[in-house]
Amino acid sequence: MNPVALVTGGARGIGRGIALKLAELGYDLIINYLSNQGGAQDTAISCHAIGMSQDRHQRAEIIRADISLSKDRERMITFARQQFGRLDLLVNNAGIAPELRADILGANEESFDRMIAVNLKGPYFLTQLAARWMVEQVTAPGFTGRKPQIVTITSASAYAASVTRGDYCVSKAGLAMLTPLFAARLAEFGINVYEIRPGIIATDMTSGVKEKYDQMIAQGLTPISRWGTPEDVAKAVAAIAQEQFPFSTGEVLNVDGGFHLRRL
Repeated sequence: MNPVALVTGGARGIGRGIALKLAELGYDLIINYLSNQGGAQDTAISCHAIGMSQDRHQRAEIIRADISLSKDRERMITFARQQFGRLDLLVNNAGIAPELRADILGANEESFDRMIAVNLKGPYFLTQLAARWMVEQVTAPGFTGRKPQIVTITSASAYAASVTRGDYCVSKAGLAMLTPLFAARLAEFGINVYEIRPGIIATDMTSGVKEKYDQMIAQGLTPISRWGTPEDVAKAVAAIAQEQFPFSTGEVLNVDGGFHLRRL
């Protein structure tokens, strides 16, 4: 039986890259999306094709859900239970950027509330639901399978201040605490929890600031002088999915070209 992964925000960008990489590893995929149904379907088709190319029967299902809504989070977990009967890996990837960058001295509450609801509250309570089910799985009589794992994709904005998108930074800073909290709570069950912290990654979300970051990278912003890619992030998820860190939990993997380094 194939392991099963739920990837939120899997229709494009980093989420799509993660789903494709997990398909290469033999995972069945549940691909969550909100508005980009076509992108989610394309990701699912590509995941299925990867399995076929390796003579494996793999499933890839899509589900529309707004992770900021309790009923949608519950519906996703119910869908996973009914369709697959197990969950081996949760990847909290879905997130949004501000519609309009605004100086924190003039930013409004509407944008802040939306950032917190989607980027922080949604993953927090989805992880709670998934964790309860994972504990149920591993404590079932006769359980001998692989232990489930949880990965949350945050951002270098969890610690790097950007005064024109303070709401985004605050949401990611809060999200960074999800990993140590759940890691501490779930360790007794052998369920490891990780954070992957991307830096400047080339996606649709960053396309509007490409010229700005091209210049900053050229001027030495990151020791590794290039943009990151969704595949860079996906490879970090793959290492976790292959259980390469069995004696680690609550860890942060920086996928940022060395941006986090303090240099003199």
